[in-house]
Amino acid sequence: MTAQGAIQENLPLTESTFFIMLSLSPEPSHGYAIMKDVETLSEGRVVLSTGTLYGALKRLLEGGWIERVQEGEAHAEKQASRRPRKAYALTDLGKRVLEAEVDRMEALTTTARLRTTGAKV
Repeated sequence: MTAQGAIQENLPLTESTFFIMLSLSPEPSHGYAIMKDVETLSEGRVVLSTGTLYGALKRLLEGGWIERVQEGEAHAEKQASRRPRKAYALTDLGKRVLEAEVDRMEALTTTARLRTTGAKV
């Protein structure tokens, strides 16, 4: 099976997984920030519990879609009095999966727009 075939086989993503990966697309982040960003990105539709978030992060780590990374030094200095937080980043594979899902969703939306406006698909 090709790499693209393996990616397609994992689509569609669940809404929670999609928003977690989308949250990590601009830069690495830690769990609490991901939870808050997912809620904002989904306009309140997806509110992750810590158990749901860390279960999803575990699956994404095991799949090689994300990896643990060091938080930036400036941020780490601010957190000196607290225990270090785990930050997560998309891997190249994770970026390709997210991109494939966005492409899939765009194709669905295009087809739906054409059909609902009476255009031939």
